[in-house]
Amino acid sequence: MCGIAGKVLLDSGEVSSRELKTMADSIAHRGPDDEGIYISNDRKVGLANRRLAIVDLSPKGHQPMFFRNKYVITFNGEIYNHQEERQKLEKMGYKFNSGTDTEVILALYDKYKTGCLKYLRGMFAFAIYDMQNSTLFLARDRLGKKPLKYYFNGNVLIFSSELKALLTQKEVEISPDNVAIHQYLTYGYVPPPLTGFENVFKLEPSHFMFLDVKNKKMFKKRYWDLNFNEKLTLSENEWIERITSELEESTKIRMMTDVPLGALLSGGVDSSTVVALMSRASIKPVKTFTIGFEEKDYDESKYAEIIARKFNTDHTKLVAEAESVETLPYLVKQYEEPFADASQIITYMVSKLARKHVTVIMTGDGGDENFAGYPRFCRFKRDVFLNSYLNTLRPIGIPVTKLLYSTTKSPFWNRMTKFLTKSQLPLADRFVSYNRFLSEEDKINLYTNEFHELTKNINSYDFARNKFSSPNCKDLKDKSLYFEMTAYLPESQLAKVDIATMSASLEARSPFLDQKMVELVAKIPYDLKVSGKCNNKYILKKAVEKLIPKENIYRKKMGFTIPLSKWFTGKLNLYAKSILLSKKSKIKTIIREEEIVKMLMSHKEDNDFGPQLWSLLTLELWLKNYFT
Repeated sequence: MCGIAGKVLLDSGEVSSRELKTMADSIAHRGPDDEGIYISNDRKVGLANRRLAIVDLSPKGHQPMFFRNKYVITFNGEIYNHQEERQKLEKMGYKFNSGTDTEVILALYDKYKTGCLKYLRGMFAFAIYDMQNSTLFLARDRLGKKPLKYYFNGNVLIFSSELKALLTQKEVEISPDNVAIHQYLTYGYVPPPLTGFENVFKLEPSHFMFLDVKNKKMFKKRYWDLNFNEKLTLSENEWIERITSELEESTKIRMMTDVPLGALLSGGVDSSTVVALMSRASIKPVKTFTIGFEEKDYDESKYAEIIARKFNTDHTKLVAEAESVETLPYLVKQYEEPFADASQIITYMVSKLARKHVTVIMTGDGGDENFAGYPRFCRFKRDVFLNSYLNTLRPIGIPVTKLLYSTTKSPFWNRMTKFLTKSQLPLADRFVSYNRFLSEEDKINLYTNEFHELTKNINSYDFARNKFSSPNCKDLKDKSLYFEMTAYLPESQLAKVDIATMSASLEARSPFLDQKMVELVAKIPYDLKVSGKCNNKYILKKAVEKLIPKENIYRKKMGFTIPLSKWFTGKLNLYAKSILLSKKSKIKTIIREEEIVKMLMSHKEDNDFGPQLWSLLTLELWLKNYFT
């Protein structure tokens, strides 16, 4: 696992070692074990690397790495099938100087060029420079576990694992991207390829870029997509066997490492399953780490302890309190883009805790997105089922429910009116509304006149609508899963974990996000994932019944987050006021001050503005950090 960076000049000038070192130093936390730079003979191309040694700890793993005096690579990630591919390549006559997966990528590129990507099973972001043909190949893994940010103006290409490195370069003049901010306030993250900074982008998951340096031509292409149309007709028992077999294999191959290994354990189905499978494959007790809360409604630690006892793990617990938000300014700087998932704090806390004991951590990430674990999947299944009926009922139903509410004042009829009215929205809009921060209607009421003018022609839901229009989902219900796997998962969940763990120089791996695993799960009918009215993750829970206790499987879903609603009634509210309402606050150019005051003053646990306030708080800290 590493941090990568690079610079390519297509016009006049030369790349300097000082520029490359400055970029590498800015992401040193991603690779504290080694550093290296490469500059081409004509000094037009430069690559940099910071290494976190995981596989082959010897100096032979130094990067940038050369191959056949023709290629040089800077690579971030892990290729779990590299030994298998190495054996195939050796039979073809290839010879290797190290035991690294990095060298295998180079050999695969020599053999298959851009087609090498289909042979890579793992997580990655890398750049390969062909020294003979003056071409640069940049690629990112299928699901977006490893980041790749870039700036390209036609004359210079600058890229890195993190924006920090790009922002050290004189060519990159930063200003806030109003469109990105507008979309962030809906999703809680910035949809790709935007980053929050004008003219600075991120390469989308499952994509590569190819730059012909001599001819100054660059193109981008998708090389893989998740297909939900190829369903398999299997019995429940057959699915259980396939799921457990695939999970066992994807867990086992992720345990191959030359450094200490552990697991994040919440006590939920996904992380408990991973720990169980690790314990089965490990001779020594697995090291596990969990976060607890004083607030019982958010504290999952007792379920983690059940798993720890059952599998005799070496277990460590850390309790998070409201004072934990003191790390927020630091984390906002680390996350670089506007980012509103409040669990970033506890993810970082538990990552720091784990790094004291291990270098690689296993997680249950991807289980909810793969197997429809969130409550919003139940709501969407309901909406899809009712959709055809509502087209007939709506013209009569809305006036009738409005009349009944006006005469009875019953909350039931008010809810029915809202439901029928909302059912007029496209399915994509409805699905986003289950998990959004601000709706388009909210924005009209909250935005300042100036910011409204700048964004009034941009509909944030277009990003989701585009995902929902994918031809890879014949079943309407699968469209929600496609969105989660290609939008929410990489831009929120995986970005959160990557930044939090790598800030602590910790590598995270998730068996649920193995390529073979996600391709198999896409073949499972939706109704086996959400059974009946609302039995989330039905087939996964059945599959692991013999593996982990039922009290862990069938408990109420709590979610891995902080108690925002309660914390915003106390110290966090005071902290937010001091930031959002200060004289130098920049958020007031976006959100009207009186609306911010209204949310802060009226917030209660039963009148919850926690997520909205958090999104504004992190946005203000981001603006303050980069644009003061």
